[in-house]
Amino acid sequence: MTTRIIPQEIIQNKIFVIRKKKIMIDQDLAALYQVETKALNQAVKRQIKRFPADFMFQLTKAEFESWKSQIGNPIQTESNSLRSQSVTLKRGHHRKYLPYVFTEHGILMLSSVLNSDRAILVNIEIMRTFTKLREMLAGHEDLKQKIKEMEKKYDYQFKVVFAAIQKLLEPPTRNKKPIGFHAR
Repeated sequence: MTTRIIPQEIIQNKIFVIRKKKIMIDQDLAALYQVETKALNQAVKRQIKRFPADFMFQLTKAEFESWKSQIGNPIQTESNSLRSQSVTLKRGHHRKYLPYVFTEHGILMLSSVLNSDRAILVNIEIMRTFTKLREMLAGHEDLKQKIKEMEKKYDYQFKVVFAAIQKLLEPPTRNKKPIGFHAR
């Protein structure tokens, strides 16, 4: 067994679904590669031909806001934060531009652009994680199909059991609670 440079759980927690694609945000990738986000994005822009729209894209403001609300607002862009022109920003807390995100293929391409031993090792771990997620999802679909087949075979008594199992297989929905004080 090989030793892992980064635990798979950490990588899994940095994979999101945006535009129906599994992606990773530039700042998370930069942290994993141990480079600055700006340096990662500059390296990509120098080799932009390697990153078509299905490998990498920039989030819209709405997508960025939605992503921030999912994970708890780790950073701010210039457009959504108050700035003083005479005071510099605390490093790592604000972004001037909306983030770039990379699909699995874009992440593969990053290893050729960054060209460091760490980038290669991190990319291997990320690719293993994407593969594991794909395998888990495929197993999940197989299970759903088997349950549907069993539902057809058995009578009404088991419909309640099957309904409960189906509910467990569905991803949880998040209920957004209003924030702040509300007078009655």
